[in-house]
Amino acid sequence: MDLVGEEAERLKEQRLQEYAAKKAKNPALIAKSSILLDVKPWDDETDMAKLEECVRSVQVDGLLWGASKLVPVGYGIKKLQINCVVEDDKVGTDFLEEEITKFEDYVQSVDVAAFNKI
Repeated sequence: MDLVGEEAERLKEQRLQEYAAKKAKNPALIAKSSILLDVKPWDDETDMAKLEECVRSVQVDGLLWGASKLVPVGYGIKKLQINCVVEDDKVGTDFLEEEITKFEDYVQSVDVAAFNKI
């Protein structure tokens, strides 16, 4: 190998090391999603404030609860519509549905109304 070839090789190696060092400093982007859940009660007698309290009591790393509202379904029954942001690697919709439906005294079902990557 000639002198120019060795210099080019050394320069390439140096640039690769610099790039790797720079890449290591930048934190990887965390994939997140915004999820809108419909949480349905059993009937119009269900304490919706208590239902929301139960839902929000689900706390895990990578889950952030957001705004919520009560939406009329019919016959005096309202469902809880609640928004949350999750880190995709840590929290999934299956986990959320499973955890929320454990509050079987209040929750009849949970549906994902909207799911958006952010």
